[in-house]
Amino acid sequence: LSPFSTLGGLDSQIRQIRTLLEIPLKHPTTYSLFGLKPPRGILLYGPPGTGKTALARAVASALPGCSCIVVNGPELSSAYHGETEEKLRGVFEEARKKSPCVVVLDEIDALCPKRDGDGGEVERRVVATLLTLMDGMAEDDEKEKVFVIAATNRPNSIDPALRRPGRFDRELEIGIPDAVGRKQILEIFLSKMPHSLSSEDIHELAAKTHGFVGADLSALVREAATLAIQRWHTSSTSEIPLLTADDIAAILPAMRPSTMREVFVETPSVRWSDIGGQEEVKQKLRECVEWPLLHRDTFLRLGVEAPRGVLLYGPPGCSKTMTAKALATESGLNFLAVKGPELLNKYVGESERAVREVFRKAQAAAPSILFFDEIDALGSSRSDGDGPHNGVLTSLLNEMDGIVELSGVTIVAATNRPDVLDSALMRPGRLDRILYVGAPDLDARKEIFKLRLAKMAVEPRVDVVELARLAEGCSGAEVASICQDAALTAMNEDLNAPYVKLSHLVHSAKTVRRRITPTMIEYYENWRDQSGVRSA
Repeated sequence: LSPFSTLGGLDSQIRQIRTLLEIPLKHPTTYSLFGLKPPRGILLYGPPGTGKTALARAVASALPGCSCIVVNGPELSSAYHGETEEKLRGVFEEARKKSPCVVVLDEIDALCPKRDGDGGEVERRVVATLLTLMDGMAEDDEKEKVFVIAATNRPNSIDPALRRPGRFDRELEIGIPDAVGRKQILEIFLSKMPHSLSSEDIHELAAKTHGFVGADLSALVREAATLAIQRWHTSSTSEIPLLTADDIAAILPAMRPSTMREVFVETPSVRWSDIGGQEEVKQKLRECVEWPLLHRDTFLRLGVEAPRGVLLYGPPGCSKTMTAKALATESGLNFLAVKGPELLNKYVGESERAVREVFRKAQAAAPSILFFDEIDALGSSRSDGDGPHNGVLTSLLNEMDGIVELSGVTIVAATNRPDVLDSALMRPGRLDRILYVGAPDLDARKEIFKLRLAKMAVEPRVDVVELARLAEGCSGAEVASICQDAALTAMNEDLNAPYVKLSHLVHSAKTVRRRITPTMIEYYENWRDQSGVRSA
C-alpha cells in the first residue's frame, strides 16, 4: 500500500510536495541546467489534527531510496548550555550521512520561536544554529541531499528568518477539510472495521460534520464503534458486531470540532417550528445562509455573492436571539455566540485583540455562524467624537471585509437600538440584510400559545384564539410569560392542581405588563424610513 493511502482530503498538498521533492531526487541535473538550487525546506502549517505530521512522515517514506529522520521540536530542548544546539547539529550530521534524507521537524514553533519575543538566550542560539545548518545545506547541494519538512499549528510564532526563500522555500497550508475531504477520511477509517453504512450515509455524514478535522473524524468513528461493541456485548446475538448509521447518529451530537473546543459555544436546540410567526424573517434568513450552501452552483452560475451578514433589529423579547439559534440548528452550521459587552476590556488593545480572535476561530470552524448579540455595545456610532471603543468598531469593520477575505462565515447581529449603530456597519458587504423582527401579530400569538400550552397540562376548554386577542401588543417573550405566570398561579392555589385553568390564563393575559408601546413601534418605523438602510 502507498503511504498516502491512509491520508484523506490532502490530494492537492501531496501533489505539490512530491513535485518539489521527487524531481531533485530523480533528476538532480535539471535544476543545475537552469542554474537553480532545488528547494530544501517546506513548512506545513494549519490547525491541530489536520494531518501535518502524518503527511510529512508519509512523504518521507514514499520518496524512492530516501531515508527519514523524525524529530519532535521539544525533544531537542535541554536545560544545559549548548546541548540543544549540539543535538540539532547531530541530527543534520546524521542526515548527511544517510543522504538522500528527509528531516521532519515536528512542532518547530517550540524549537525556533521568534527571537524578538519573550524567549531567552537559549532560543536565540537554537534559531541561529538552525539558520546556519539550513544555509549549509544549500552550499553542500551537490554532495548531500537533505530536505527539511517542518510542521506547526502556530506559523506566526516561528522566527521570520526561517520563512524566507532558501530556507523554508514553500509554505503549504493543511487546512480544515471540506465535505469531499471529510468523505475520503471517513471512508479510510471505516474501511478498517465492519460497518453497514452505505455510500449515501457516508456522504450525508461528511456534509454534517462542518469544521471537523481528521483527528475529530477519527474520534467520532472510534466512539461510535465503541458504542456498537457495547451494544453487541449486551445482546445475546453471536453475529459479528457492525457499526451502523444509528451508532454514528447517537454519538455525533456529543462531538465538537477541536477548532471549537476553546470557544464558548452554545449548541442551539431551537428549530423553526419552535418559533411562532415571523415567517418572512425565517425565509429571508434561509435565503441568506442556507441557499449559498445548498445551491452553490446556482450562485456561481449567476455570479451572485452570498450575503456577508444580517442585522436583526426590533423591540426586546421578539425572538431575535431565538431566530439566530434556529438558523444555526436548521442549517447545520457551527454556531459561535458572542455578547457584545463580553469583548470589551479596560486594557488598551485587548478588546481589539478579542475581536480578531473571535473572527479567527469562526474562520477556523467555517462554515459557521458568528452571532453578535447586543451589537450596539461594539458598533456604536463614531460621529460623537473619539469614543472609548472606536478601536473595537474599527477592528470589527476590518475583520468583516478587510484584506484577509472572510470566507465561510456568516455574521448575524441583533440589537434593539439600531439608531446608535455606526452607518459603516450597515453598508453592502458587511451587514447586507437588515431585517425587522417586530411584535407578533394575532396569528403569530396563536402559534406561540399553541407551542407553549402543548408542553403544559391545561383545561380542555382553553380557547387559544381568545387568549391571542387578549395578548394584543405583547411580545413573544411576554406571551410565554403569560403561560408561566398562569401556571404559578395555579400552583399557589393548589400544589396538586391537575391543570392550569382558563381563568388563570385570562387573568395573566389581562395583567401582563406590555413593554412594547405604540411609541416604540413608531420609533422603529421612523428609523427604518430615515436611516436609508436597505431592508431585505
